[in-house]
Amino acid sequence: MEIRDPVHGSIHISKELVPVIKHNFFQRLRYIKQLGFSEFVFPGATHTRFLHSIGVMHVGSLAFNTLFKDKLNNPDIKRLKETFSLGCLLHDIGHAPLSHSTETVMPSLSELNIPNEFLSQDEDLSRQATHEDYTIKSIADSSFTEAFQEVEKKYGVERKFIADLIRGETSSPEYFTVDNKNYFPVLHQLISSELDCDRMDYLLRDSYFCGVSYGNYDLDWILDNLQLCEKDNSVYLGITERAVVTFDDFLLSRYHMFLMVYFHYRPVCLEQLLYKYFKTSPGEYVIPGNIEEYQVHDDHHLIKILRKSSNKYAQAIVKNNIPQKVYESYNPEQLRVLEKAESYLNSINAEYIRGSSSGRLSKYYTNENPQKKFPILVSRLDFNSKKSYMDINKATELFNKFSESHAVNRLHCNLENLSEHERISLKEILMN
Repeated sequence: MEIRDPVHGSIHISKELVPVIKHNFFQRLRYIKQLGFSEFVFPGATHTRFLHSIGVMHVGSLAFNTLFKDKLNNPDIKRLKETFSLGCLLHDIGHAPLSHSTETVMPSLSELNIPNEFLSQDEDLSRQATHEDYTIKSIADSSFTEAFQEVEKKYGVERKFIADLIRGETSSPEYFTVDNKNYFPVLHQLISSELDCDRMDYLLRDSYFCGVSYGNYDLDWILDNLQLCEKDNSVYLGITERAVVTFDDFLLSRYHMFLMVYFHYRPVCLEQLLYKYFKTSPGEYVIPGNIEEYQVHDDHHLIKILRKSSNKYAQAIVKNNIPQKVYESYNPEQLRVLEKAESYLNSINAEYIRGSSSGRLSKYYTNENPQKKFPILVSRLDFNSKKSYMDINKATELFNKFSESHAVNRLHCNLENLSEHERISLKEILMN
């Protein structure tokens, strides 16, 4: 099977994986947009989780082939490759309509009835479920499992370990151990880390479909310079020292995409309107815990409910009608002005929307979290061809330079709903 992708070109799918892609569980992703409400400001951003997931698997295959180029004929390595490929392909299988926007109305984790062997020992079943929980449920215990028969039979893949790679923890490292080397860390890092195949795909894909250049970086150079870094019989993801500059560019690409695309005021405001809709019309849209019933929940299903709703927020979303932006802050001094304006709006019982977000260069490497569990390493060869490693945060200055989050806050309000006196008072606050 061959797929023509506008980002990566031809992507070849092995016959064992075709049943997985053709199954209704995976086909549902055709109807879930990658960037939710972003198409309301970037009209080309109608690309879906379906093609993104295939793109992640493709990038993952390229990365795996680079890292294991001398071991690809080993049956155990082939088993790990297929397990990893499925982890890449299915990492988003549990996403709800409009991607992240609807996770606030998911049920408790207990309602999903995920088998215990697919959960952490100390898992809090009373917490709210996430899209990752629906992903694990789909792989572990659903009609989707029938699609894995061919790949399980040919390569000995076990679904539990696909789920483990996505979750980032395993109670059976022996499954990932070949020749006394545990490859679980590096395979998980390629699915979820500062340098994962998910980001490698979505930065290029989102940039392409949004019609911007912020997400572009040198994918080929990064892939060519990936390294297996062994420490204490565990293998971690690494890059060569010569690729650190390209890694910096990769980090900044995501940072700039966040500020310029992912946190654009219009989709953020529409998302806030959606939260208001959920709060003011409870029960009108409900995400079920039953994984089979969940399969009808895609963007079209939600939008259909919003169109039929008499809720004013639902109608505002359908009509792409957001309150006007009255103030935006980028530094502490501006934030104080915004908060004074917000306090005033509260005092007169005016309705408003505050959009707040902290753009951080990395969620994995911060002052509080230096990423000790699965560190990305930089590989260096000395004059005698002896290899040594250092943590990535010691090889680049970007983590320290951008250690503080870049906070953006916005205030939206329908000024026509205020009296003339109230509008003047608000303007005076914002001008001081």
